[in-house]
Amino acid sequence: MDTPTAPLEGRSAAGPARRVDRLLAHYGESHRHPTNERIHVGAIPAIMLSIVGMLHALHPWAAYAFIAASLVYYALLRSPVFLGVMLLWTAALLAIVHALGEWVLPVSAALFVVGWIFQFIGHRIEGKKPSFFEDLQYLYVGPLFVANLGLRRLGIRP
Repeated sequence: MDTPTAPLEGRSAAGPARRVDRLLAHYGESHRHPTNERIHVGAIPAIMLSIVGMLHALHPWAAYAFIAASLVYYALLRSPVFLGVMLLWTAALLAIVHALGEWVLPVSAALFVVGWIFQFIGHRIEGKKPSFFEDLQYLYVGPLFVANLGLRRLGIRP
């Protein structure tokens, strides 16, 4: 079994897999069912938007601090492509949060609840527990998983 610190099977002896590759491979082990994967593609961005929105409703600087911490995590993974995607994703999230105006809290709360319900439905279908039950850093890996799916569809290997 691949763990976040063990090399991926099939990697060349030239060097170990990047940490981001190990994290995505481990995360992917509990996200193989096509329905679960599709659910995650919708639910993870909804949950991300909801977290930023609820924090912004609490105080804008709470949202900005959360975003800064997230971007530091992604920068430490040393993948310029993923960092770029997450910067764009962050800009989109902030634009949506600002556009919601006074509706940001109720919309974010609803998205949070619905997003997590769908996540757990997906894992019920998959028959495996969510990765973050093992390690909370997988809450940050989920968005990378969605980004990776999109990038690979575009023929880009991050």
